[in-house]
Amino acid sequence: MQSRRDAIVSTVAALKPTGHAFDLSPLPGGLGAEIRGLAVPTIDDATFPAIYEAFLAHQLLLFRDQDLPPGDQVAFARRFGEVQVHVMNQYHANAHPELYTLSNVGPDGRPTGKHPDKGTMAWHTDGSWQRRTTKCTMLHAEVIPSHGGGTAFADMYSAYEALPADEQRRLETLRAVHNLDFSRTRRHGEDPMTEVQRKAVPPVDHPVVRIHPETGRKAIYLGDHAESIVGMGYDEGRRLIEDLNQRIVGLCRIYTHSWRPRDLMLWDNRCLLHKAGSYDTASEPRVIRRCTVLG
Repeated sequence: MQSRRDAIVSTVAALKPTGHAFDLSPLPGGLGAEIRGLAVPTIDDATFPAIYEAFLAHQLLLFRDQDLPPGDQVAFARRFGEVQVHVMNQYHANAHPELYTLSNVGPDGRPTGKHPDKGTMAWHTDGSWQRRTTKCTMLHAEVIPSHGGGTAFADMYSAYEALPADEQRRLETLRAVHNLDFSRTRRHGEDPMTEVQRKAVPPVDHPVVRIHPETGRKAIYLGDHAESIVGMGYDEGRRLIEDLNQRIVGLCRIYTHSWRPRDLMLWDNRCLLHKAGSYDTASEPRVIRRCTVLG
């Protein structure tokens, strides 16, 4: 599997067009890379293949200091595929329903003291609660608190590879039920889903171990939206999921990102978990726009 990654990295180097060269610098710890020398709205058809290969090779990409109006963020996301319109429409805060806005800023421009979505503070993968799961997510930072509010990413390739072979084989036979209503209620129950929203996204099941459709590598596919295990008693399945969710983030590579205003981060939901860090919601504003691409 490592040879496949090396091949992708080599392709990235070969694909860099001379008229649109950019620098690719691995992030601390080896998970993810920063792309320097490009303004996202100027990425053209000649340059994008190199960006996409870097995305597959490094799993998450960081672009610093990006002027990225909402429409340009959606346009960039569409280069990766069809963009999701999230069922939680209370987060559609502008003219682009494809954007999911995470903000603790009220109409008066001041922090409200309420976290916009406490479920984001548990390890999860976006969109696992859909039958058609998601390829990638991109966040653009508008306003960042002076302390806290970072985002951590956990590599599910390395989590799978760190498990004993017999456990790998067992997990490959299992399917987990993912349920947005379950995770939303237990993490952010003061603002539950509506009946219309619940009916739009009924529980679905996915393999606990998925094969990435483009790299061919195996990854654990769980996170906080996973509720139960198909064919297993509910309590037994909950114990398995809770135990495995806790263990895999201790086995794998992790990168924790400290945001700056105008950062753009995009990552592969098929092989990463992520979670947001806490911050002082009563006195520190935080506004981030999210855009998610369907698989």
